Amino acid sequence: MILHDFIDFATLRVIWWALLGVLLIGFALTDGFDMGTGALLPFVARTDVERRVVINTVGPVWEGNQVWFILGGGAIFAAWPPLYAVSFSGFYLAMFAVLAALILRPVGFKYRSKREGERWRRNWDRALFVGGAVPATVFGVAVGNVLQGAPFHLTPDLMSIYDGSALGKFFALLDPFSLLCGVVSMSMLLMHGAAWLGLKTEGAIAARARRYGSLAGLVAAGGYALAGLWLLVGIDGYRFVEAPSPDGPSNPLLSDVVREGTWLVAYLERPWIAVAPLMGFVGIAMAVRGLRAGRDLSTMGWSKMAILGIVSSVGLTMFPFILPSTVDPNSSLTVWDASSSHLTLFVMLGATVIFLPLILVYTAWVYRVLWGKVTEADVTEKGESLY
Repeated sequence: MILHDFIDFATLRVIWWALLGVLLIGFALTDGFDMGTGALLPFVARTDVERRVVINTVGPVWEGNQVWFILGGGAIFAAWPPLYAVSFSGFYLAMFAVLAALILRPVGFKYRSKREGERWRRNWDRALFVGGAVPATVFGVAVGNVLQGAPFHLTPDLMSIYDGSALGKFFALLDPFSLLCGVVSMSMLLMHGAAWLGLKTEGAIAARARRYGSLAGLVAAGGYALAGLWLLVGIDGYRFVEAPSPDGPSNPLLSDVVREGTWLVAYLERPWIAVAPLMGFVGIAMAVRGLRAGRDLSTMGWSKMAILGIVSSVGLTMFPFILPSTVDPNSSLTVWDASSSHLTLFVMLGATVIFLPLILVYTAWVYRVLWGKVTEADVTEKGESLY
């Protein structure tokens, strides 16, 4: 028996769908508070010293946190090649905006303190704000477009085709529902960043962060509820006319898909997935309560629970669809027909079993070493401040 036959193709596909979710959630949990902190920078810090305190809470860890983003992109490329090709083609300018904003962040960290001038430092503070706010919003807009479906179709040789110009496709992404999802994403990560600042700072900075974080949490909860209602009454879902073979060939055109009903029918078919949105709402409620009460450590935990619930609810609601097509539903990409080969998924799983625990252990060690609050004394004493 060939080694990879010990795990059947269908199981490997589900495992890699779950692992992709783990990587994206890991990115939201870790780099999410970096982006939230950057977006909060102009509001919670009013002096140069305060801004340096805020920057130093994330400066030592942002690079390690961004590893999850790279791993997620790599997993899409290797495990779900059609998804990589279709999404990066259709969302090209949106991805460019995200990458441009993410590039501003390390440049801002490195150059901000190279000169003493107030104008110089404020301009780099604006760059750090953009580096946090733009990705946090665009990722939510992308999720909104995935839920509605993307305007592509596949040719008989499985080449993805988008109609229209690149600029037209970019503005087409900014429909009302997707913008609402962008608001949910942005406010959710603002709450997460505020929870981080409450944990890592003290005094006026922490107080302001808790105030803004509480407001952001309320916006996130309201936006998430409105998005769910919108999905119920205003957006069609997708379903198979006849269920495909879970271990069939990776060719979406062999499936028969129609667009009708609602995505939320999934909660009738698999009631257990309701735990995800429940975690989202409970996590937000408890995080807001914790921010108002000044419970720093538990608030961070509740904020993570909220993100876990909200992000996972999207994947669980859509399963087995990954990226539906509004132009030709039969071109929609699903777990059962958009993966790499059986052998490829098995080899990748072996590498993941070895290296993912090492990443988790190293990350835990880094946070253990950097545990504690950043104070104004830390950033003013020579040798203590990185930025």
